[in-house]
Parts: sequence; C-alpha cells; structure tokens
Amino acid sequence: MSDFNRGYARTVPADRADMSVDAGLRSFMLGVYNKVALGLVLSAALAFLTGTFEPVRNLMFSVSETGRVGYTPLGMIVAFAPLVVMLFGAFAMKNVTPRSSGIFYWTIVSLIGAGLGVLTFVYTGASIFSTFLITAAAFGGLSLFGYTTKKDLTGFGSFLIIGLFGLIIASLVNMFLHNGMMGFIISVLGVFIFAGLIAYDTQRLKMSYYQMGGDEAAMGVATNYGALNLYLNFINLFQFLLSIFGDRR
Repeated sequence: MSDFNRGYARTVPADRADMSVDAGLRSFMLGVYNKVALGLVLSAALAFLTGTFEPVRNLMFSVSETGRVGYTPLGMIVAFAPLVVMLFGAFAMKNVTPRSSGIFYWTIVSLIGAGLGVLTFVYTGASIFSTFLITAAAFGGLSLFGYTTKKDLTGFGSFLIIGLFGLIIASLVNMFLHNGMMGFIISVLGVFIFAGLIAYDTQRLKMSYYQMGGDEAAMGVATNYGALNLYLNFINLFQFLLSIFGDRR
C-alpha cells in the first residue's frame, strides 16, 4: 500500500485549469493509461508464472503440511523488494529522467507481479479473474470521474492519504493479531480509500499536465510516476476486493 511520490509536480486547482478538449492532454493521459495497462498485463503474466509453473513456484513459495502458504527466502526478498526499491527511489534518485523513472516503474511492476503469485494458492482462478474484471470496471469509472469532475478533490485526497497511513498501521498490527473481524474492516476501508485515491490521483495528474507547460522531459517523468500511482491503486483495490469477495480454495 504505497503512495510513492505524490508530489511529482505542482498542481493547480481543478476549477482554474482549462477544461476544454486538449489533444496534448489526451495524449499525455493515454500514455499513462497505456503504461498502467501494460504493467497489469506484465504483472498478471508473472503472477501466473510464479503461481502455477512448478519449478518457479517452488523457488518462491512453500506449503506446510497443514496447508499454510509461506514464502521461501527468495520469495521473501521478492515480496519486500518493491518497498525497498520505492524507498530507495524516494530518497536516492536525483535529477530523475524519463528513462530512469521508466526503469523504476517497470522494476516495481515486475517485482509486485512476481509476488502476486501467492494469490493462486489462496483463491480460485475464476474468483481471481472475475475480481480483476470488477476492479478494472471500477477503476475505469473512478478514473473517468476524476478526469471529468470540476470539483477540486485536493481536500478529499489529503483526507484519503491520512487514512492510508492509518490503514498501513492497522494492517501491520493485524499481522500479529490475526483478527478476522479486524481484517475484514481493514479490507472494507481499503476498498473505499483506494477507490477515492484513483479519482484523486487522476485529477491531480491532469492538473499537473497544465502546470508542466509542455515540458517534454517533465511530462515523461510524470507519465511514469502517474502510471505507478494508478497501478498501485489498482493492485491494492484488487487485493482488498479479493479478500472480501474472493472464493478461497
């Protein structure tokens, strides 16, 4: 549940931006959505590989005699690597270019995708597929709302980000408590928080386009970071919906 680099560009209020049809804006947003879509395809392919191809699966995951799924040492490295990479990027990457931010994006997408193979042990394939389609439909509607609304979502977004930090803390606590009801509440709150963040990040990305004033390098970087934020929102929304509605094996 990462919220990486949400300040990649200064934004202007929604009601002050030119809301007219803009070919440049369409191209910019299409570039973001294309990267999100390709990232999801890559993640799905890697999750399928690590979750179903036995030689790779055995390197990543282990199953106890009681049926409990765990990680091998390599699996643990892959599971926590995205967080390490994002922290490294937040504090160590200076003078970011479109190339370096692109490498950053695809590295995180690949690592997260490989780690998602664990879901195939817990949920049925049909459940994973149907939940993915539901998430995709919700993502499309929420992002469209964020793109078209003239209401400034800045205050709403700030509230959601505070809620995100609270959600992370609650999730960490429940890792030790293993409380089913608390887990369910966390999942429900996670759905609402990441649904709101999809709309908020879409609007913020649109506003950043106007602020960049045609700077190609800045737009290249913003495309990658914007795609990363939306990708993370999608993945988290998908996992929370799956934990609520998914059919377990």
